[in-house]
Formats: sequence, structure tokens, C-alpha cells
Amino acid sequence: MTSKDLTLTNVSRRFGTVTALDNFNLHVGVGELVALLGPSGCGKTTALRIIAGLESLDSGKVAVGEKDISKVPAHKRNMGMVFQAYSLFPNLTVEENVAFGLQMRKVAKHSRLKRSQELLELVGLPSHAKRFTHQLSGGQQQRVALARALAFSPEILLLDEPLSALDAQVRVNLREEIRRLQISLGTTTVFVTHDQEEAMSISDRVGVMSNGVLEQIDTPDVLYNEPATAFVANFVGVMNRIPANLADGKVNIFGKNLVASKKGSETGKIVALLRPETILVKKSENQGNAKVLTRSFLGASSAIICQTHEGTIVQSLMASLNTGEFQPGTSVDLEVTVNEVMVANG
Repeated sequence: MTSKDLTLTNVSRRFGTVTALDNFNLHVGVGELVALLGPSGCGKTTALRIIAGLESLDSGKVAVGEKDISKVPAHKRNMGMVFQAYSLFPNLTVEENVAFGLQMRKVAKHSRLKRSQELLELVGLPSHAKRFTHQLSGGQQQRVALARALAFSPEILLLDEPLSALDAQVRVNLREEIRRLQISLGTTTVFVTHDQEEAMSISDRVGVMSNGVLEQIDTPDVLYNEPATAFVANFVGVMNRIPANLADGKVNIFGKNLVASKKGSETGKIVALLRPETILVKKSENQGNAKVLTRSFLGASSAIICQTHEGTIVQSLMASLNTGEFQPGTSVDLEVTVNEVMVANG
């Protein structure tokens, strides 16, 4: 079955006095992978459960293609779902687990086992078909869960924190596998996660949520480099918060005048928001404007954490070449390499 686009229009959901979603709007194009990213309690899982039909909505509309499915029960929505918990059947073999959804749809045994073998080939487990799930590693079990969700060619694939229970390296490998499969199959996909790196690395677009509201949805590059709000700027990646004064649209940081964008206030005390890679650390022959607290070697780059004479902690991310001289206690000069800075109310 061909994938379709997904649209949520003015969707709201309340639990007593708590608003989980507030006039939430989302569009996922055909074959697109969109991640919903945000802190615990932001509403991302509620949105996914409403899409799946596992949670009712108080108002608004959910549509797949041109069809309003807001009142369609979960078992009649053509959606595949992969949960954090694998939810595999321990009494069934791997191929029987993958074929289970097809069995429920009354597909002939020969056809469903053939489809199961095709999916196991796709997820790299063709030789594990006759094994039981307790004979698999966590990463292998999640691959089986993914194959099962894809077996009946769903119009929409929903992934709810599917990798959070796995070890770090397995998580990286499997997320790349998920992306490869999603692109090759062209399945419209919504991926819920609290892991920024996960969301940014595999998604076409990422939606950042806060308090039931979609703060911004954009490509990973735009989201990181051009955050629409101070919340997005602080939540996505590492952000330095440097106290400063705003006057006539300008902010002076480490002796350099920067143009303030997205001003939180017209004048007075503000906080300048600067990414670590926009801060240059230079060794000072004199007192400088800061001292090095720590240097962390990360391979090609190094994270250098400094403290200004005013007490502000500032992190820089620089190429590791020649950063070995920045030992704790070294006097340094901090410089800003950009000409514009986002500010928030102080």
C-alpha cells in the first residue's frame, strides 16, 4: 500500500487541568520522516498516541491523505507502530512475530511467511527466522519489531522512543538502519524521541515541542542555526548564555559589537545566546578576559570551558589542533566569530 501524508489540525487534548496538546498542528509529507522532540511532558507521546488512535482528542482533526480518521479506531487505521518496549510474542518464532499482523488480516500462510522473509532480509536477520525472541539481543529484537510494523505496508509508520532501551553503539547503528529502510520504502514516518542527536541525525524535519505547543518545525540545519524562539535555541544543542546589555539594537560581547536578532527586549539587561563553535579561545600574554577551567579532547574537536572574570561560564568548541596549550588555569581571550546574536530577556 502506498504511503500517504498525515495532517493534524488544531488538535487539543486535556487531562483534567493539564493541557497535553494545545491547538497542535502538524503536516508530514508523503515519504517524509519527521521527529517530534522535546522534554518529558511536552506532549510528543500524546500526539503520537492520538495519531495511532490509542488516545482520543478533545478537539481538532487527524487526516491521512484526504480521509478524516479522527474517530476511526486504532485497529482500523493502517499504521505500523514500534514502541520502546519490543512487545514481541515469546512463544512465536521471529518469522511468526513478523507475520503476526498479516495473520490477523487473514493473509494466506504462504504469502505471509514469504513477506516475513522479505522483511527479515531488509533488517539483516534472514538467518534468525526460526529462532525465538529470547535468543536475540536487544538490537535484534527491535529489528524484528520494526519488520513486524512494516510487514503489512502501513500508510504511516509511528516510532515511539524505539531506541532508548539500547546500548549507545547499538542505538547509533539501528537508527541509521531505520533511516535507510524508511528512505528505501518511502514510508511516511513520525519518530518521537527526547534524544536530540537521534532526532537531528535521521530526520527530514524536526518539530520541537514545549507545553503541548510546536515551538518550531524545520530541517535540522535550520533548527540549529536559526532557532525561532529562545526555548528552541536553548533546547537544541549546547548554548552559551552570556549576560549583557542591549542598546540601540547592539550587544557588546568580549569587546565586539553584535547585532541583536529576535530581541526579547528593546533595551537593558539581556542574555546573549551563542553556540560554542562561535566562541574562539586565544592564549593571552596578559590577564585576558577569562581563564580555562577544563579542556575535553573529543577527537577532531575539543570542548574548552572557560570562566570570565565576571564569573560567567563559557564553552567553546574548536578544532583540536593546537588546543593542547589550553590547560586549566591558562589566561585566555575569548572572541566571538559571528556578527549577529540571538538574545533573550535577562
